[in-house]
Amino acid sequence: MKTTLWLFRLSLTVHALCVLAQPVFAGLYLDGSYDAIGVHSLNGSILPASGMVVGAAALAFWIAGGAGWPLLAYAVLWLAEGFQIGMGYARVLAVHIPLGVTIVVLTVWLTIWVWLPRAAVRRRARS
Repeated sequence: MKTTLWLFRLSLTVHALCVLAQPVFAGLYLDGSYDAIGVHSLNGSILPASGMVVGAAALAFWIAGGAGWPLLAYAVLWLAEGFQIGMGYARVLAVHIPLGVTIVVLTVWLTIWVWLPRAAVRRRARS
């Protein structure tokens, strides 16, 4: 389980850094650096692929005896990210901005959890 936990930690941390970069790129665009919208778009398009790696790591972690709820939580988050991309391209900012905030908060929360010692406790030992 130790290896799968580290894979989950590392892949989720990289994914979280990409998620955290999104509001920075959007802010740069709003501040007048108009090329930043292209970087925002490109980074947003990379997130689902990065997310598939995180999902695979979360699945491996669960199979190895780790908690199962992070896999379910991340699956919901990954679907929300896909919806977020659609709302961005459709320019539905009334959904895109609050959903983006929600995605950032949940990703940071899950990333913090995966680095806590509690994440390393085997599933059978918790009951």
